Order: sequence, then C-alpha cells, then structure tokens
Amino acid sequence: MNKHTTQADFPTEFDYIIVGGGAAGCVLANRLSARSTLRVALIEAGGPDNTPRIHVPAGTISLYKSQKYTYQYYSTPQAHLDNRRIHVPRGRMLGGSSSMNSMIYIRGARSDYDHWESLGCTGWGYDSVLKYFMREEDNRLHQDPHFHGTGGELIVDQPRDPLGVSRLFIQAAEEVGLKENADFNGAQLEGVGIYNVTQKDGKRLSAYRAFVAPVRSRPNLHVLTNCRVASLVTDGQSVQGVTVEHNGQFHVLRAHRETILSAGAIGSPHLLMASGIGNAAQLLESGVPVVADLPQVGCNLQDHIDGLVTLRSGSATTLGFSRASLGSVLPAPLQFLLKRKGWLTTNYVEAGGFASTRYAQGVPDVQFHFVPGYRSHRGRLFEWGHGFALHTCVLRPQSRGSIRLTRDGSRAPEIDFNFLSDERDALVLLEGIKLARRILRASAFDGIRGKEMAPVAALQTDAELMAYLRATASTVFHPSGTCRMGSDDASVLTPDLKVRGLKGLRVADTSIMPTLISGNTNAPTMMIGDKAADMILSELA
Repeated sequence: MNKHTTQADFPTEFDYIIVGGGAAGCVLANRLSARSTLRVALIEAGGPDNTPRIHVPAGTISLYKSQKYTYQYYSTPQAHLDNRRIHVPRGRMLGGSSSMNSMIYIRGARSDYDHWESLGCTGWGYDSVLKYFMREEDNRLHQDPHFHGTGGELIVDQPRDPLGVSRLFIQAAEEVGLKENADFNGAQLEGVGIYNVTQKDGKRLSAYRAFVAPVRSRPNLHVLTNCRVASLVTDGQSVQGVTVEHNGQFHVLRAHRETILSAGAIGSPHLLMASGIGNAAQLLESGVPVVADLPQVGCNLQDHIDGLVTLRSGSATTLGFSRASLGSVLPAPLQFLLKRKGWLTTNYVEAGGFASTRYAQGVPDVQFHFVPGYRSHRGRLFEWGHGFALHTCVLRPQSRGSIRLTRDGSRAPEIDFNFLSDERDALVLLEGIKLARRILRASAFDGIRGKEMAPVAALQTDAELMAYLRATASTVFHPSGTCRMGSDDASVLTPDLKVRGLKGLRVADTSIMPTLISGNTNAPTMMIGDKAADMILSELA
C-alpha cells in the first residue's frame, strides 16, 4: 500500500489478518498465502526496507537510533540498575527487528524447548520444533543433516570476511578452557566460534526478504505498509478484525477466520491491552474499557541482561577510525560492491559463544558476543581509534518484568524489565564478566591489547564489579514472554497460541515463550511463525 491508495481500493476483507511484518509475521504470511484459496493480509506499521542501511551488514549500527526505521522505546527506571532507563529499539519496517539485528543464527538449547513442554506446552519440545527450523533453512555450510535443512527460504551462511581479530578471540577462549564449536545449532551449544549469519550474497536476509518478497506477487497476499493497527475489533466473545490508521484515515479490516498478533513482546501485549484485553484493574486505571480480564497479559517479561568489557588497542587490524585505518576504510564501499568483502561486511559481533559459570546446571548459562572494534565506554556509536570488546549476557534470567499501559492518558507501553530483581541473575552476570576478562587477558591478545576502559583494571572485588554492572548493564534486545502460552488457566495462550476466552485471535511471536531461550531470538521467532501456520492450516483440513 502506498500514499496514493484510495478509500475505494483499500482492501478490507480477508480470511486471516497478521499484525506485524517481523520475523514470525513474515513466515506466517508466506505459509498461509501458499494456500491460494485463503486471502491473507500482512500489516506493518513501518514502511519498506529500501535502504542500504538495512541490506549492507555494517549498516545495522546506523539503525538503532533511527526515528524512521525503529521504535525508540525506553524502559522505566530500573530499580536494580541505579534507576537507569534502558534504551529498547525495535524494528519498524518490513522485516521488523530482523531488518536491523546482527543476523546471528542461533536456535537455543534443546533443553529450552523440552522445558516448555514440561510446563504443559504440548508439542513444543525440541524434537517437535526441530522440523520447522530445518524446513525453513537453506544451510550453505554442509553442517550435520540431522540438525540442518537445505532448500528452505532462509539462507544460513558464514560471514563473508570476518576480521582476523575475531579468530584471536577463539584462540583466547581456548586458552581459558573453552573449546571451539563449529555449529552452535548442532549436537551441543557450549563453546566458541564464528557465528553463522542469515545473509544472501553477503547482504542481510531479513524475514521479509526470505519469506515475503519472493512471493509478494501472490494475488491472495496483501502487504499493507505504513498502516498502524489502533485496536482489535471485538464483541467481547470473539475478534473479527482490526481498526487501522493509514494516511490519517481509519479503516476496519475484517478477518473471516482469525486475527494473528505478531507484533513482538512489546507490541502484541500492548495491542491487547489497548483493545481492553488484559488485567482489568490496570486497564481501568489507564482509562480503557475492559473487554476480557486476562491478568497475565504483559506479565512474565524476560530479556538477556548484558555486561561489557572493552579495551583500547593500538592496532589498526581492529575496526576503528584512525589515520592508520584509512587504507581499509576508504576502499570499503568498492570492495563490498564488487566482491562483498571488506569492512562493510561486518555485523560487529562476528564471533562469540556459550559458556557455563559455576551456577550452570548442565547447560551453558552465559553467552558472549565479541566485537572486533572499540566499543565505546561512554555509550557512543563511534569513538576515534581502535580496540575490541566482549559482551556477556545471562542466558536464562530468573527476573521477571512487565508491559502495561501508561496511566497518563497516552496508553503508550510502559516497559519494566525489572532487571536483576532476582539475585541469581546478578551472580551469573558477575561470573560471566569475570570469565570475559580472563578471555581478553589471554596471551592471544598480547600483541594488540591496550588499556581496559571498562570496567577498568582497578575494579577487582565482587562488590566493585557488581557496582559497575548495576551502573552500565543493558539489554541484548531479546524481549519475550509477555503473552505466555501454557496449560494453566493463568497463561494468556493455550499451546495452540489461541488467546484464552476469545475466539478468532492468536498470538505468534517471542511473547508466547514461557521462558526465554538460550541465545539470539530471530531464528526461534521464525520457527514460532512456521509452527503457528501449521496449527492454523491443520484446522482447515
């Protein structure tokens, strides 16, 4: 849909309406529209993805503060993080956050999904979800066919031109006892290595580019962009569609079968609550008439809290801007254009891995993202000079936060991660940062290591490091859990992703996760969309 669309040609009747053109929504749109008798709408509040900032891997760094392509959310002051507000950017364009993430392909641990099933989420165990990961995948790395697929829409490949310093990270990690792992999505998660990425010919392969762009010509698939969903259309018993705003005009779009929310762990509960579906007392406080009292909508918010160790370096072999690096920086655009090589191919976290602290219970409990360039200790996007850094996050946080509507009349989402409210997360993060320091102090880095800028070498005691983490820790941008599925009456969704107490409404995105998976959430979110489509189509048979 473009700005010239008129009232007369605005489509309003569909079988299925999918709210959100991100990772899950794009897979759903592909799978449902493959049945030619079904009329499917994919609604995206943002616009098209037609900018090099999205498609060139290194462009990702320019998107996090973009007003055009990103929702610029901020959390409430975090009581256990020195009352800081945490920046929470989310994708606002076709592809959603898959159009601005670091393109890392990680599924999580087998035990994550088996745990879901043990909580009553029948059909969500690892053996059940593996087939969806494999069906979607076009693995270009000749990895174990017991875990990987070929011929799917999503290309999984290695980075085109990783920096040599990323290999130094692997060597350094091996020095402290971690082993190299060539496939984090295979038989085991633990270890370090170069991350696999979702790229095609050296360019970003978002969920939109993988699953929707190739089939957008299907006559039964309608992709509506710059189209904000204001509320669900409901009679209190069922949902019949959505009210949308486009070019200042409001339209009612009808879904004859189902409306599916794929707006993410912030967007989906927010839309439910804005439509009167949620905790009745909180809705009334925000001035929203109650349609359905579902107290757990917006609860159970989880995210991977992250700490940073960052060092300066005098070596121009790391990413950075200096006179010495001009020979690499200036030819980078031409190198990328002609050969898909050079600095513009970086996703800034080329290497990393998974490790177990002393608190782990048989499966890694921290993840590393290694940055082969200087990560500003002041929070800036760019700093003059060189260095390298290591992010460390808590994989299975115990802290729980919430999304609710603000009480100021705006009905905006109020995001409270409640980070480190559970002391167990603080203990794991502290041990993870200590391990990160050991890795960066290993002899592999001796030739290029400079001054530690954060947390700074003088901070050595647990109390000092914990104070540093409370002053600086942030999110890895993996919010989840706010429309939890389960078999208990308190869950928002049944295991087939239907909203309890309402007909014609499902949710399919990271918000359905009862517990956060152990790693980056892009691949699991696409799996959720794929499995949701199968469940929907099976009911039509």
